[in-house]
Amino acid sequence: MEERRHTSAEYERELQEIKDGLLYLGAMTEKAIERGVVALLERDSALAKQIVCDDDQIDRLDVEIEEKCVRLLALRQPAARDLRFITTAIKITGHLERIGDMASNIAEKIVTLNEIPQIKPYIDLPRMVEIVRGMIHKSLDALVREDVDLAQQVRTEDTVIDQLNDQIFRELLTFMIEDPHKIQVCLYIMQISKSLERIADHAEGIASMVIYMVTGKSVRHQPTCEPVG
Repeated sequence: MEERRHTSAEYERELQEIKDGLLYLGAMTEKAIERGVVALLERDSALAKQIVCDDDQIDRLDVEIEEKCVRLLALRQPAARDLRFITTAIKITGHLERIGDMASNIAEKIVTLNEIPQIKPYIDLPRMVEIVRGMIHKSLDALVREDVDLAQQVRTEDTVIDQLNDQIFRELLTFMIEDPHKIQVCLYIMQISKSLERIADHAEGIASMVIYMVTGKSVRHQPTCEPVG
């Protein structure tokens, strides 16, 4: 009996380590995105370069979490709810690692963009950053709380990001048509906006995986406005 209780406690600790690792990885990606917009608004290329360097830490943590999940699957042979959590965690860490890559790509673009005269104040990009940061945070909060409604809210917010990305594209297209000399800077801003849109897609993917984990129902190919039930 003592050995069984010890094994159970150890198993729960290992599950908690995976959950804690996901939250820490999520916090790291949020920080990278937040620092990115600071680097853009303050034209701080040194900060942008630091974001690129810090992506290595995100990559390492991604590998560590995945290895813990695989080890737990192999040694503990979890069933039912725990099995869904561990397989979901593997997919979520992949989403977070790619978010880190996107944040690094944005930072690289910022370094170049900071060397070019600014064509207009940045308004919509900071709005996109704030929303995608919130999406990442809420998707992981939904994981911890097993909150399907919160996860569904994240999925609907992806539509807002798509609309902002389209708005930025149309505005910059007008700039390029009116003044071909602005094409280069506009293209860099478009690439940043598109990267933020892809980050939102990954956050939406995390939310969809949370819904699957809690309900056993896949919603990945459902319209984001469709209620889960």
